[in-house]
Amino acid sequence: MESGAYGASLSGGAFDFMSFIKQPQTIVRILSWLFSIVVFATITGEGYVNPPNKPDAECMFNGNDSACGFGVGIGILAFLACVIFIVLDAYFPQISNAKERKNIVTGDLIFSGVWTLFWFICFCVLANQWSHTTKAVEISADAARAVVAFSFFSIVTWALLTTFAYTRYRQGVSDIDLGYTDPANDYSTPYPATSAYPAYPTSGPEGYQQSPFTPQNQEHPAPYQPPSY
Repeated sequence: MESGAYGASLSGGAFDFMSFIKQPQTIVRILSWLFSIVVFATITGEGYVNPPNKPDAECMFNGNDSACGFGVGIGILAFLACVIFIVLDAYFPQISNAKERKNIVTGDLIFSGVWTLFWFICFCVLANQWSHTTKAVEISADAARAVVAFSFFSIVTWALLTTFAYTRYRQGVSDIDLGYTDPANDYSTPYPATSAYPAYPTSGPEGYQQSPFTPQNQEHPAPYQPPSY
């Protein structure tokens, strides 16, 4: 587990691509990215058919254009989010500020949770509309079944991403409860005293002797006498 608030104390070091790719969160995120491509690309490419008795193309899911539009919208946004979060996951170990890490983890948790719900709704809508689809548009049966199946797979992967984000979030909260403070934001420490500059000497160095040219009687100097010509 990471130490420090959200692992901030372990930041730094060289980026290891192979280790990053092998992380479970990265693998699941890439799978979510691929599943979203399958969903919106299949609907866009094969989701609209021309029934024999109608001039215009209709959505293969019972002619419900809203169902196709919803699937495409959820898929495209999931695709973009996966790209963004993969980049953030790669950059995350280099972030030393605990507040920035918290914002990333919180955003990941919220988005993953919301998109798990959206994929569930998308799966229910598409499966229900496909179950009521007439024989006239079943020319795209394989494509429709693929969209429904990968919508279900997306529920699983985004639920796993929510679990990973929640684990990181709870770890960060536990570290803060233990008294971790981000060094970059700790201004309570007083300015440390330094001994680099020695104090100005108040007395002469040891062994100092008075100049031989100094008058012997400083308090009562001899009276001034003008020179004679």
